[in-house]
Amino acid sequence: MKRSPLPSMLTSQVLLDGLSYIFKGGFWLKNSHLPHRNHAVPAHFVGICVATNTQPETDDYVLAQLAALGLGRVRLDVGDDDMYVHQIRLLQRLLDASLIVDVHLVQPFAIAKHMLDGQVQARWQQFVEQFLQQYASQIASLEIGNTINRKRWSGYHWPGFMQAWQIAHRLARQYGVKVVGPNIQDFEPLYNISAFKKLQAEHLLPDIHSNNLFVERVIEPEQPDHRIFQFRWTRYFKFNLIKKARLLQKIGADYGVETLISPVAFWAIYRIQRHLPDGGQKQADYVTRYFTLLAASGALQQANWGAMICHREGVINDGLDDARYPALERVAYYRSADGNLHEYQRNPSFSALRTVARWLNGAEYVGPLATGNGLEIHQLRKHQKQFHIAWTVNGHCAVLNQVYAESSLRQVECINRNGQAIAQPALITEMPVYLMWDAAETVELHTTHPKLSQTIIHAHIQGMQYFPVQEGDWRGMILAESKEQAAQLWYAWHPGTLKAPAKEQALRHARNAIWPIADPRLSDKELASQRSGKVAERKVTVKQPIRMHWHKTLLDRLKPSKAKRSWNGAMELLRRGVGTAMPLAYFERADDTSLKQNFFICEFVTHDFTIAQAFIAFSQGAEQFNEVPALSLYQSFARFCLHMHASGIYFRDFSGGNILVSKQDDGLTFSLIDTARLHAHPTATPYSERIADLTRAVQKLHWDGRKQFLALYLGMSGHSLNIGTLLPFYLYDFKVHLKRTIGRKGIRKLLSKLKNLRAGKRA
Repeated sequence: MKRSPLPSMLTSQVLLDGLSYIFKGGFWLKNSHLPHRNHAVPAHFVGICVATNTQPETDDYVLAQLAALGLGRVRLDVGDDDMYVHQIRLLQRLLDASLIVDVHLVQPFAIAKHMLDGQVQARWQQFVEQFLQQYASQIASLEIGNTINRKRWSGYHWPGFMQAWQIAHRLARQYGVKVVGPNIQDFEPLYNISAFKKLQAEHLLPDIHSNNLFVERVIEPEQPDHRIFQFRWTRYFKFNLIKKARLLQKIGADYGVETLISPVAFWAIYRIQRHLPDGGQKQADYVTRYFTLLAASGALQQANWGAMICHREGVINDGLDDARYPALERVAYYRSADGNLHEYQRNPSFSALRTVARWLNGAEYVGPLATGNGLEIHQLRKHQKQFHIAWTVNGHCAVLNQVYAESSLRQVECINRNGQAIAQPALITEMPVYLMWDAAETVELHTTHPKLSQTIIHAHIQGMQYFPVQEGDWRGMILAESKEQAAQLWYAWHPGTLKAPAKEQALRHARNAIWPIADPRLSDKELASQRSGKVAERKVTVKQPIRMHWHKTLLDRLKPSKAKRSWNGAMELLRRGVGTAMPLAYFERADDTSLKQNFFICEFVTHDFTIAQAFIAFSQGAEQFNEVPALSLYQSFARFCLHMHASGIYFRDFSGGNILVSKQDDGLTFSLIDTARLHAHPTATPYSERIADLTRAVQKLHWDGRKQFLALYLGMSGHSLNIGTLLPFYLYDFKVHLKRTIGRKGIRKLLSKLKNLRAGKRA
């Protein structure tokens, strides 16, 4: 569809209206970033957007899934197009099933952009009136407006939108239907303010204020939005989801519209996977966390997930790929449920939505026990139960028995994110957990300010659990399949038995000793195979700091131990789908002033070569290394680096020896070791840090090879190779030269030369 240019919706009047409201103190709301205590969550707070297709069997499927979700309220888009008859068919089925239905009337883009045309106005009036004549007494509300601040989706400009609104608003009033609108997209309050000002002046205000309250662009629901108004400083004003909801509700109330709803919001799986590989699992986590935070805000009467069926954002996957995604975003018009019915499959988010709806709808929100510091614990009451919904953010965790008193943990029932009863977990993680007590039970915490453990974990490693270690002076974490296996590993890897070998027996022996030991995680059958020599001995790798320079002993005293930093770095890589050795355990001694009494244990990485070995060979004239042509290696390595940086990783110790390469049937794979210095960003790594990583990685490569590799990397990321790009590489080479000639290495070489010279004279 060819779309002619439309006037901008961000007019000078919108800016003037919005800024005037803000400068007059309209945004002043004390502690607006914090939950609102002691309020009722509406009975139909959690809802969902539904659609059908040309097949009546899909209606049956949608109704069955709604029953399975336990939802009693839905939103249905009804468009003035060839899907109308099918949408009306589903509407009748929904009404016959006694569901509460909010209807969103949608004009096609090509029509909406011509709303000043008399014939288009007449068509819109006829469409709205025809619909209301039949369904006005049966639907709960009528929503007008369609992501009006996104003209490329809605087709509206301000005069056209006002004309469409006036026609539909007048008819809705005539038929006694509640009016919902104006359907602003994301948190862009200047549009809400200006729209309400215009509608108030024309006596056309809605009954209910609608805003699609997305926070998808900040990835996690809890994070402050750093892109509001395009100014980074807004993050310091704590524009989190709760603050957004409360401010939007205040804007509506200031113009006489007290009730706020979010008609549509979701996390698209493909967007999550730009940063985190477990898109389906993370979407399910975010379902629970998003609705809980909105309920905690006390600002909304209702919030819908949308769409129900879609491979990108649905709680049910339609089996299609992005090539079949409609041209118009589903948030603007959920026209149909696409794909084939027999290919529909529930995503993990389906169970998460069912569970959060069951416990939030109609509950009493009491207040937060922890919020805003990476640990979220929200207290509610329902069904003669008091319950806490608890989770952490961004890979962090909290030890459950360090948050709750032992007496309370003896009485607790635990339900996981998917609604299944589970044994009491050791940790609170990114995957929300429901902690349940009888309403009369007194729940005690260890502290009024529960804290995170400062240990990073990957919450979605299939079949594995985390077991905190606290025995004597030793602290740490073990990753194991079961509590019994964790006990076995603690016995096998007790720090008192781990002794660094002599230099010639170690993999490395400088500042750190790194050595292999037998892997105790073997079945009797596997042990017998090893003893008989049928399979090679499986090993794990141990790392311990054995040499600390005096300045490091001072500077690192306030940091976590090197073992814990290695664990955290490896876990950040795993969380983001970047190859590394699987971390298995770390142990650290409390009050260790030497900073050497700590151990990091990970799986032993088998590999074919390191990037350093290949780059040295290419610098010496080789055109391939280990049967891998130089260009193939550059291309594969560029893709790996781009993925790592797009995932938010700044490795910092990205030297060639820390980058392991394995040849697989489908290409090359890369694994990173020596993870203690890694920094992880919640969004993509800044450009300057990307270049800092690459200067280290290619330092042993000749300049022609560097330029080839950099041209590939920069081309993939939308940049070009120029002298400004190359300057950091020249500077890093100079720094390395100084370090070798003047630094510690240079001094050692000089002393060695003097020693040899003196020995020669004596001879």
